[in-house]
Amino acid sequence: MAATSTLRIALAQTDPTVGDLDGNAAQVLAWTARAAEAGAHLVAFGEMQLTGYPVEDLVFRESFVKASRARVDALATELADAGLGETVVVTGYVDADGPARLDSDSDPDRGPRDALAVIHRGRVAARYFKHHLPNYGVFDEDRYFVSGDVLQVVRIAGVDVAFTICEDIWQAGGPFAVARGAGVGLVVNINASPYERNKDDRRASLVKRRAAEAGATVAFVNIVGGQDELVFDGDSLIVDTAGTVLARGPQFDEHLLVHDLTLPVAGEPPQADVDAGPPEMTVEHTVVTAASLPEPAELAVAGVAEPLSDLAEIWYALVTGLRDYVRKNGFRTVVFGLSGGIDSALVAALSADAVGPENVYAVSMPSRFSSEHSRDDAADLAKRTGINYVAEPIETVMDAFLAQIGLSGLALENLQPRIRGLILMGLSNQHGHLVLAPGNKTEYATGYSTLYGDTVGGYAPIKDVMKLTVFALAGWRNEEAVRRGETPPIPENSIVKPPSAELREDQQDTDSLPPYEILDPIVEGYVDGDLGRAGLVAAGHDPELVDRVLKLIDRAEYKRRQTAPGPKISVKNFGRDRRLPITNRWVEKA
Repeated sequence: MAATSTLRIALAQTDPTVGDLDGNAAQVLAWTARAAEAGAHLVAFGEMQLTGYPVEDLVFRESFVKASRARVDALATELADAGLGETVVVTGYVDADGPARLDSDSDPDRGPRDALAVIHRGRVAARYFKHHLPNYGVFDEDRYFVSGDVLQVVRIAGVDVAFTICEDIWQAGGPFAVARGAGVGLVVNINASPYERNKDDRRASLVKRRAAEAGATVAFVNIVGGQDELVFDGDSLIVDTAGTVLARGPQFDEHLLVHDLTLPVAGEPPQADVDAGPPEMTVEHTVVTAASLPEPAELAVAGVAEPLSDLAEIWYALVTGLRDYVRKNGFRTVVFGLSGGIDSALVAALSADAVGPENVYAVSMPSRFSSEHSRDDAADLAKRTGINYVAEPIETVMDAFLAQIGLSGLALENLQPRIRGLILMGLSNQHGHLVLAPGNKTEYATGYSTLYGDTVGGYAPIKDVMKLTVFALAGWRNEEAVRRGETPPIPENSIVKPPSAELREDQQDTDSLPPYEILDPIVEGYVDGDLGRAGLVAAGHDPELVDRVLKLIDRAEYKRRQTAPGPKISVKNFGRDRRLPITNRWVEKA
């Protein structure tokens, strides 16, 4: 029987902040202490744990890259000084072996690196540079980094462990194929993998495929938290060569997953530091601890966290994105207009969950067209959730404006949300609130929003949520409240009444838009799926309606460019994902 060694591994799901090198290093120290107390031999943190992710154009600042490199070395010393030197610590950071590639004269083989450091006994024992650099969707890594071509294999407790970073696991071949050739027993993959719907299912399948490809157990660790438009959901995994999920962390929570792995002991250490691997990569070996470890008297079993339902997953993604945007940007409180409609009701419930009801300020700003039931629904929601609530009618402001300049029709309708936006920004300036824009993805797609009106805000919590999903989330949150024995936060009337902007008498959304049951699938097909007119018609949508909706979407690009960021939950959000020219005469034709 082949000799084995029992390696106790810890995966640290932490919430780093971009640019906060000292704060992020403090997280490594604190969570390493917890891992050491649990008896872990190895603790792994996420991609760019020390710098936060994504750092974007900070990479072009030599001062930032230099500080990142220095912080890794300082962290190694701090870990040893704290008595944690015997624990092997793996953390992501930004390194460089040359200047940033800013022009065509730059050396294509040198520059900033998306890096990983293996720290032991007060020094960096090994460094790995990410091999596969994603350049799709929200990722622009080929713009910033140079690909690495050396796989680091580190012997820990007699086990050969290979280290990889994020995209390395999403691509067949490369580091995982090389790891198989090197005969490793474990591959550790550190991640900053953003959330989108159903990604947890794809991740699990992916990790299983890479474990089979490497012929080794794979440990996948991911960060949590929000960073501008991106939300990270944790969901760390350990999968063996047979594809069995041995352990799985929770979603959206900081967590230390500690698990014992019985792994094959490697053969004699190589005679040379560098072995020739497959053509695209070489293998570098480092010995940290060669002696194997016996099975402990009591095995550490992390368990497998219960996956969240689809709607619960979305809810916690939105809450996480809003909470961290507020916290990491130095705000304490939020403010928004509460109309009594479904969108602002959902934003109110999200805000209360994210930052606490005492830090939420909602303002009802009725005009002559606001219905009595909407005013009542807004007041009812405030009572249910315990948020701060005030009514500021805008009738006198409208009258003063109209006495100065005569407006009618659409111009008069749009005056109302612009007055409301002005009031909210005034309250923000006066009290330091972050203004939230309550628009949903369907509205942003079709331009069914008023520029400098209901689009006013520093953050848009449901910007990537389709209208039908808004209703579904409201229902889910109420059901969740009942399950917990709490008062449902959203009045039933806000959910069941026909949607209306209430900017003119008896107005309903269907006056200007198709029913959402028809509209949402067209928007998703065109925006998220990049289907053209022919593809949408082939999917069963009415050709005339497709033409009408695509025209609305294309015309609204200039509006979307001026809107606040919001958390990404779909395969393609408005912002980092979807980049179209504003000045654009391309039209989808029959």
